[in-house]
Amino acid sequence: MQSATWVSAAFVLCIAPASAQVAPAHDPTKPYPAYTAPRLAIGQPDLQGFWSNATLTNTSRPSELGERLAYTEEEVARIETARIAAVTASTKRVDVSVVEQALGPGEAYNDYWKDPGYTVMRVNGQPRTSLLTTPTGRAPTAKPGAVAAQTASQPEFFKLLGESPIPRGAAYDNPESSGLGERCIIGFGRNGGPPMFANGFSNNTYQIVQSPGAIVIETEMIHDARIVRLNSRHRSDDIRPYFGDSIGWWEGDTLVVETANIPQVQAYLGAWKTLKVTERFKRVAEGRLHYAFQIEDKSIWDAAWGGEYEFNLLKGGQRVHEYACHEGNYALPGILAGARVQEAKTAQAAALGQATGAARSGH
Repeated sequence: MQSATWVSAAFVLCIAPASAQVAPAHDPTKPYPAYTAPRLAIGQPDLQGFWSNATLTNTSRPSELGERLAYTEEEVARIETARIAAVTASTKRVDVSVVEQALGPGEAYNDYWKDPGYTVMRVNGQPRTSLLTTPTGRAPTAKPGAVAAQTASQPEFFKLLGESPIPRGAAYDNPESSGLGERCIIGFGRNGGPPMFANGFSNNTYQIVQSPGAIVIETEMIHDARIVRLNSRHRSDDIRPYFGDSIGWWEGDTLVVETANIPQVQAYLGAWKTLKVTERFKRVAEGRLHYAFQIEDKSIWDAAWGGEYEFNLLKGGQRVHEYACHEGNYALPGILAGARVQEAKTAQAAALGQATGAARSGH
């Protein structure tokens, strides 16, 4: 994986575990056993490795489930069996044009090509109905008078491709007007975070690399890398890098990451300028990494809220692969060239209309 080579090389002296013994992975359907996270040679709890958060559980709870935190095991069996059936059925040949006409652009990908996982998300063995842990399993309503970031003018499909604040009608003017994901600058959805969510589509894997002074969380989707500076302070110059300004510290075996200075193009549910996201990472069992996050922005919500889920360690030597997003991609130049042709035809038609009108009026 080319995008992570520099990370591995930079911290090669810091990543060796204190013990190389590998224990069997914990059964995620069972509660956590007594567990102590292994330590790296540098003394930190070992969070390193290749992880996945792919899941069939939605970020927000389906409204018909009300305040139910967990599914029954019978419901889990139906959901997971339906996923397998959908993948099996999707191996049949389909007419792409018919699918896109019915479902919209970009939906010609069938289940065979998607990777939302095959299992419902479990936390301490409990099958969850949502990743959010509010009473309703949904984000709270913004308080009266709250002013959200202006990202809602785009169609939902292009929100997925980067949430650019530029209205979609202007997106064909030049490459910089297109969404960040569409230009392969940062990933689709909120894979890279914060908070980090599976995108429901594919490439939901991560690599964590540790060193004494910083921790890197690399996301497979467009090889985004978040650098968490340990025992540091937030920058005070109001420069807002992609994924915000992340600092971290250890509380026992838990890595706490606090992110502020999030840019508007990565607004979360309309919050960005005073948004603070606090994430907690902890190894809770062999092959399981608990992840919890808290959202705070008093300009949007009166109280903090959040959610939790678990990453699972990739099995059998699997790792994050290079995400070659734009290599050989001719779509964006084609789109822009098509827009210029359409503009020329529109201008030609307008000129012809003016000439026709002038001739009819005798001028």
